[in-house]
This record gives sequence, structure tokens and C-alpha cells, in this order.
Amino acid sequence: MTQVRPMRADARRNYERLLKVAAEAFAEHGENASLDDIAKRAGVGSGTLYRHFPTRQALLEAAYVDRIEALGSRADELARELPPGEALMEWLNELCVATIQVRGMKSLLGSAVTDGSSAALTACGTTVKGAASRLVEAAQAEGVLRADLEPIELLRLAHGVATASELANGQGREIRRYLALLTEGLRPAG
Repeated sequence: MTQVRPMRADARRNYERLLKVAAEAFAEHGENASLDDIAKRAGVGSGTLYRHFPTRQALLEAAYVDRIEALGSRADELARELPPGEALMEWLNELCVATIQVRGMKSLLGSAVTDGSSAALTACGTTVKGAASRLVEAAQAEGVLRADLEPIELLRLAHGVATASELANGQGREIRRYLALLTEGLRPAG
């Protein structure tokens, strides 16, 4: 059995500084923020950044994991507070708003809903997919959502809604309207 050695104190500080600077850089410049600039601003070399985060996607996920986990928890809160169909709609709205408002989140969530990508197997992807699955299954059991709808399909459609709303005004004002238009087609026939 291989034991994982705890991170040295200086390595832990570098890791935390990189995450803080990365979140700031992604907020300023989106998911294409310069990784070399992130390393420089954190006071470390590029090699240190790549040792902790071998890919841009790994750094992006680490920078936003708390926000993604909060979205997963929010799905469970809404499921306890609202009827299943309403809980699903409110969560999709919050997911779409986060996709627009948190620069870099669109790329991260987009990679979570692609087929066959290793990025789809990340912790963030697992959290979002799990939350969507729980809410979709509850809405289907209540009879307010088509039985043949897969949670991943709904996540892809929600990503499209966020993109459409962003194209309309960049603020997300149309998200609720677009989600309402979308869900009319997701209701069971009859």
C-alpha cells in the first residue's frame, strides 16, 4: 500500500497562494488567464505551478471546487424546501447565473458535460452531475419532467441557456425566461 506523504509547510503555502492568485486571475481574465502570470503573481516558478496543477483544467477546478460544492449542496437544500419541479428549476437558474457571473465557470462546467472527456470525471463534474441526477429523478417521480430525459442532457441544455442569456446581454436577465421556454418541452406529454 502506498502512503501519501503530507505536504511540506512551504509547499502547502505555495499551493494555497497559487489557488488564491488563480481565482483572482480567472475572475479578471477568464479561463484563459496566463498560467505563467499566475505563477509569477504567486511568487513561484512555473514548475511549481505545474507540479501542483498539471493542466489548466486542474487549476481551474481547484480554484472553483468550493463554489461547485456549494452548488451541489444548494441542490439538496432546494430539494428539501421546494416541490421537485420547482427545486429543479431554481437550481438550474442558480447554476446558469453562476456560469455567467463567475468567469471561468462556463469552461469548467462545459467540460463536465462533454462525452468521453477525462475532465467529465473530475470532482466538479461529479458534484454537478450528482446534483442534477437527484433533482431530475425527483421531478420525474413527481411526473413534472419527461421520463426519457437524462440528467446530462438537462445540464447541456442549461449550459446552452446560460450561453444564450450571456449573448443577449451578458447579465443573465433572460435565464428564467429561457429556462421556462425550455422546460415547456421537457414536460411529459398529455
